[in-house]
Parts: sequence; structure tokens; C-alpha cells
Amino acid sequence: MVDVVPPSLDHLRCFLAVVEEGSFNAAARRLGRAISVVSYAIAQLESQLDVRLFDREGSRRPQLTEAGRALLSEAHAISDDVDALLAKVRSLRQGLEAELSLAVDVMVPGHVLARLLRDFQARFPTVPLRLHIEALGAVAALVLDGRATLGIAGPDIMDLAEIERETIGSVEMVPVAAPDHALAKLDRIAPGETRKHLQLVLTDRSPLTEGRDFSVFSPRSWRLADLGAKHALLKEGIGWGSMPRHAVKADLEAGALVELQLPERSALDYALVALWRKDSRPGPAAVWVLDEMRERLAKCPSTK
Repeated sequence: MVDVVPPSLDHLRCFLAVVEEGSFNAAARRLGRAISVVSYAIAQLESQLDVRLFDREGSRRPQLTEAGRALLSEAHAISDDVDALLAKVRSLRQGLEAELSLAVDVMVPGHVLARLLRDFQARFPTVPLRLHIEALGAVAALVLDGRATLGIAGPDIMDLAEIERETIGSVEMVPVAAPDHALAKLDRIAPGETRKHLQLVLTDRSPLTEGRDFSVFSPRSWRLADLGAKHALLKEGIGWGSMPRHAVKADLEAGALVELQLPERSALDYALVALWRKDSRPGPAAVWVLDEMRERLAKCPSTK
């Protein structure tokens, strides 16, 4: 049996060009080569692989043999992998990050984040993304220990010597309850009335803000680490609590939740702060995310 010789990338691309263009002449024009060069490349590839790739008897257009069809997907994969490698090298030489790790507060509107990341993929196709969705101090903790390049955190993050911070927007928070909740049935909520009712509170999994309370009025509270779980419990009438307006907009319109007019505080702005380590400044991809997030938050109706 003849030993198989590793083929050259140039020969593989000549093979793919003939398949895609349908003829040696058209492939030669596309590649800017003489037809004899393309024909020689195919002959060499067949010799190296010890298989016949095209049936080119007579004057018919070249047709893939069974072996040629079997090897086509692998040839495409090799060519695509090399293209990806070259694109990655060009990106690195231009200063792009090898990877972007992004930590985002759970209060950031999901549709804003999703569309931003869709556009990020189109703009930076060679930059892999690692996304963390966290609450409160957990975002800052990821940035602080180097597991996230850039963080979009909430407002109650202490000043840390290692971290730079920039306010880029805010999300409107509204106190809500189910329509059959006692607070929702009141025509007017008297000062101190909220203290009599269970409050659902988003808690933190990070030691940076451990033990700190955020807009907690009632001594009776349930602590929840998941915003989705808090949302579900509110709709069940188990308690009252604050939610980002964008997350409960449909429920308020449908009557599944009611906005509470509290004398203590009817609504508040939950500031969103960009964080990064001072010793690891954001690269071009991270700066693009930061600029786009600031701009898109400003345009979102439920944010500022």
C-alpha cells in the first residue's frame, strides 16, 4: 500500500475551488492561476492521498468521484480551520483580546444584552466570549479575582483600590405585589405598613456585600439569590418586593402584578457601573462592549 502524504493547503484549496466553480478553467480564474497550475495541484493531491478525486474523462465537466465526495467535508474543515487561525493571528497582532470574559448584573435588561452580544459576534468573530450573569457584589468579585475582564455591576459596590469604575446607566426599580396581596388592595399605603408584610429580597453570593441590605423596609423577609425565582414568588402573592421595571412591564400591563405606591420610596434608580482592574485595562473588544452598553442603556425606555 502506498503511504499517504500530508497534502498542502494550497492543493486542498485548488480542490475546493474546482468543486465550487464546477470546472478547472473557472477555478483557475478565481484563484488567479494558470489552468495548468490548478490541474497540476489536483494531480499532486490525488497522488499524495492515493485516491482519484475527479472523473474527468472526455470533455465532461469534472465530477467528484465517490472518494472525492467522501473527502470534501474534511477539506472544507481544514481550510476553514486555517482561515480561523489566520484571522485569530491578525486579531492578536491588532491588539484584540484572546478572549473576553464579561460579568453582567442580573438587572441589565436581557434584550439589551442579547442584541449587544449578537452584534459583538458579528464585529469580533475571532474573540471567544465567556459570560457570567450575577447579582450585587458577585460581579465585582469576578472582576477583582481576574475571572472577568469587564463587569457591569450594580450601585452598592464598595470602592476597591484595585478597581476602576464608571457609571454607564441605570435601571428603574419598582415595588410590586400580586393584585390579591394585602398591600395591593389598599387605596393608600400608610407609612410603616410595609413592615407588616413579607418582603422578598434579592440576596448576594459574594463576600464583598455579604450582610448588607438594599432597600429593605420590612423586618420580615425572604432572601433569594435568583431574580427569576423572586419574580415567580411575587406573582404568587407570597410577598412584595422591588423588581426592574423592564422585567415586570408585561405583568403590570396584564394585571398580574400591581405597582405599589409606597410612602417610603415609590421607585428608585439602580445604577449600573462598569468595572475593570486597574492593572488590566480593557482591550478593543471590551471597550466596544462598554461603549455600546452605555449607548443602548440610554436608549432603552426602562433605563437611563
